[in-house]
Amino acid sequence: MGKLFVISGSSGVGKGTVIKEFLQRHPEFKLSVSCTTRSPREGEIDGVNYFFLLKDEFKKRIENGDFLEWAEFSGNMYGTGKDYVKETLNSGHNLILEIDTKGALNVKKIMPEAKLIFILPPSMEELEARLRGRNTESEEAIQKRLNSTKLEIENSKKFDYKIVNNTIEQALSDLEKILLE
Repeated sequence: MGKLFVISGSSGVGKGTVIKEFLQRHPEFKLSVSCTTRSPREGEIDGVNYFFLLKDEFKKRIENGDFLEWAEFSGNMYGTGKDYVKETLNSGHNLILEIDTKGALNVKKIMPEAKLIFILPPSMEELEARLRGRNTESEEAIQKRLNSTKLEIENSKKFDYKIVNNTIEQALSDLEKILLE
């Protein structure tokens, strides 16, 4: 039986980079594939990047209780399928979910054995510098992300582990200690 790990962190904290590096070093771990109602982007493959669903089908799955967690962002719905997670774990694979803190806490309610890991920025100032350094978002969007970070950090008090991402190497080393113990 595999183990379930849920990794959350604020936008710009580097969680995606840390997870990608970890998976390259440890291919025996799998990254969960979420369901979404958004259209595939160029190069995305159904069942690999996401399971692409029509909105009606997604809503039906919510009614049936088929998701460990789900949320709506920018008019699109995203969710983690219970059957997918259970099948992956039953096949002996360790599974990583990369989802928001609210979703992570929902997963923990349904699957208390899941280990929740929150990746923190070294400081709010550093996070703001990283977000600004991307040059991809408006001032309003940056402020919105910084405000949501405060709520996510508050939610992270209920997590099993916290990792401060000062450097990718250190965060990766800390993540390995948790996932490989």
